[in-house]
Amino acid sequence: MKNLKLPQLAGGLLLAGLMLPAGSTLAAADAESIIRSKCLACHTEENADAAQFSRISHQRKTPEGWLMSIARMQVMHGLQISDEDRRTLVKYLADKQGLAPDETAGSRYAMERRLNTMESFESTKFTEMCARCHSGARVELQRRPASEWEHLVHFHMGQWPSLEYQALARDRDWMELAFNEMVPELAKDFPLQSANWDKWQAKTKVPMAGSWSFSAQMPGKGDIRGLMTVTGGKGDQYKVKIDGEYADGSALKGSGTAIVYTGYEWRANLNIDGVKMRQVFAASADGAELNGRMFETVHDEAGMDFSAVRAGSAPKLLSVQPEYIRAGSTEVLTLVGTGLGKQLNLGDGIKVVSELYRDDNKVVVQATAMSSATSGERTVKAGKANGASINVFDQIGSIKVVPDFSVARVGGNGGSTPKYNGHFQAEAWANGADGKAGTDDDMRIGFVPAKWHVEPFDAVAEADRDTHFAGRMDAKSGVFTTGAAGPNPERRMSTNNAGNLKVVAEVVEQGNTLSGDGQMIVTVQRWNNPPLP
Repeated sequence: MKNLKLPQLAGGLLLAGLMLPAGSTLAAADAESIIRSKCLACHTEENADAAQFSRISHQRKTPEGWLMSIARMQVMHGLQISDEDRRTLVKYLADKQGLAPDETAGSRYAMERRLNTMESFESTKFTEMCARCHSGARVELQRRPASEWEHLVHFHMGQWPSLEYQALARDRDWMELAFNEMVPELAKDFPLQSANWDKWQAKTKVPMAGSWSFSAQMPGKGDIRGLMTVTGGKGDQYKVKIDGEYADGSALKGSGTAIVYTGYEWRANLNIDGVKMRQVFAASADGAELNGRMFETVHDEAGMDFSAVRAGSAPKLLSVQPEYIRAGSTEVLTLVGTGLGKQLNLGDGIKVVSELYRDDNKVVVQATAMSSATSGERTVKAGKANGASINVFDQIGSIKVVPDFSVARVGGNGGSTPKYNGHFQAEAWANGADGKAGTDDDMRIGFVPAKWHVEPFDAVAEADRDTHFAGRMDAKSGVFTTGAAGPNPERRMSTNNAGNLKVVAEVVEQGNTLSGDGQMIVTVQRWNNPPLP
């Protein structure tokens, strides 16, 4: 598990800095001209023929990382630059000095707003020296030579001179550790030069235009599937249209624009059913798949895991919805993907009774799991398409709340920061061979509907009436809406609407009520929301 709660990420800055207006052109000459006119007051040109600039040319970052660098120049050093020029620079720098797909693996949660991820690192020094003030992912998502990592230490000391006297600094020789131990470690683990980056730069990039079958899963809404149509491609810019449906049959529709950085970093702004949303995806090396997260622009804690496969690529199953079936029951199952063949195989003990619907992106069937079917995961095939599975179970043994620890934040009430709410799911598990819950051989079944409520987490929370003041839980959806920001005269000492709550999910299983719980801290607004936490 990870040991650092991720904060809510940036709003308007990310929107203004990463998305491009229609008709923008991003020629390298334009970007280099902007650097020469805007940046050389402080930086120097080291090699005009190769467009090499001091500091700038000796780092590699994600699009969000480059946006933060330029924004820092604006805030701290008075850089005057238009939004359009900033977008041009982010595109140019992310393409020329970005990260290869292998270099972002394991740290994408920061870009995708997976806000309650808990970080853990093998290096204790890295955890204590770097990941104590911001996420470790921010460091992992950049590359520098030793000299530049050393410059970064100097920047920290210059910008935050009290750093040496803070927790996990005043009890050690922080400067000695930073320069003599951390700089070599960072230069070794995250070097500027890498075979992965050289290989990725040499690879021919695949345009993203086409029809994409997608599968998604959203807390409070459940399974989602549909078609995403992508058109255009000039300057790596696209128009996007989404036509999908939720598991209950209600529609999910919208449109917007997208841009691709570094040949695989997909970023899009869309209007989905009247709600502004963003997409942060990574394309596969062959351009056949997109994976990541789509989330609300204002409430980026509200979002969905999203996977898509391009029509016409190799046959593939993205998901079976729902992802489970009880032994002895008959259910309607939806297979989502592309190239779905007519010969269906749902695995041992599961029989297709009838095919109810079929198109290029999904197949809907009525299926029966035999009473004798053993519990376990089954690989599902639709002709040559595979890649998805379904879980057979006979009885739910336990319920887990996901996430089991989370942070929510008060907001609104006339202030500039919105509420940051809690979104929870109930995950069902089957007991292992010993019939007891909580053992290593328990089998995950999947997310199931539940009845939700909150309780005081401890005696202090009960005495402070945290369940009354901190917010309200929707019993059906598992969405907790926090209280208003600011002092509350009804509370002891007129404190704010913070709270320490136990989140409880209840599921009725064969006449018995099973419950699981997690912890949610409701705290104050986060005023500093950079694109990478």
